[in-house]
Amino acid sequence: MSKSLQNHKILAISSGGGHLTEMMHSFNDIGIYKDNIIFVVPKTQYTKETLKDTKHYFIIDPHISKIKYLINAMWALFLYIKIRPTVLISTGAGIAIPMILIAKKFGCKIIFIETGARVTTPSKTGTFAYKYSDLFIVQYEPLLKFFPSAKLGTLL
Repeated sequence: MSKSLQNHKILAISSGGGHLTEMMHSFNDIGIYKDNIIFVVPKTQYTKETLKDTKHYFIIDPHISKIKYLINAMWALFLYIKIRPTVLISTGAGIAIPMILIAKKFGCKIIFIETGARVTTPSKTGTFAYKYSDLFIVQYEPLLKFFPSAKLGTLL
């Protein structure tokens, strides 16, 4: 998998904290380095520090605000057109939903990794992203009953 991803422009979108950390560990494990990826995350002290040596953009975290979702969607469209990725990878959370829809509309391949925090029940973002993902990965077997065509494991 890593060799095939090396030949693509990868956009990685996630919320900060555990979602971002989990995604970065997956990339390190398979040998995809920060130079091959453009990150899109909310602006927090953690994300500013974590991504200081990477290509990245900050996007608004809509949480549950409809107005912020609209702003997020407009910014996601702008960033997608600017970056023009061939692969979008996300670990969630809701911040990624507009970008997933935009990327799918433009024919981008979508890889979604259900967060490792979900062992027996699916996340809302995972449930949404499953319909649009070209590759959907769960990290625990009990989740396969919710996502029958998912792959069990990590990006490895």
